[in-house]
Amino acid sequence: MDHAHAASHAHEKSKFHTFVQLAMILAVITGVEIIIIFIPFSYAVLFTTLAILSAVKFLAVILWFMHLIYDRVLCTIVFFIGMILAGGTLLALLALFTNDRSQEPERALEAASARVTVAASVA
Repeated sequence: MDHAHAASHAHEKSKFHTFVQLAMILAVITGVEIIIIFIPFSYAVLFTTLAILSAVKFLAVILWFMHLIYDRVLCTIVFFIGMILAGGTLLALLALFTNDRSQEPERALEAASARVTVAASVA
């Protein structure tokens, strides 16, 4: 029984070191992100790089700190299906509500005014 306890303790210590190392890697990635913001890159390069680094950090956090890497594969698949559905819903809502429709009533009024002017000139 002593051997099983020692193996369990070694496994927990190994997990602890993995978490600490991952935390350090995430801190370095965050530092790189902060430095990249101040380097004069084009917006496309800047946003792409930051999105990739953020995705790496996101995956690391959910896989290790949420213990998905230690769970059954089915749990991980269900989690990612939910994330894909949430991301699709977010994109759909952004597409619906980011259209600038504030000018549409003015355009409709101008079109109606133009039709009235044309109708008056014909008559």
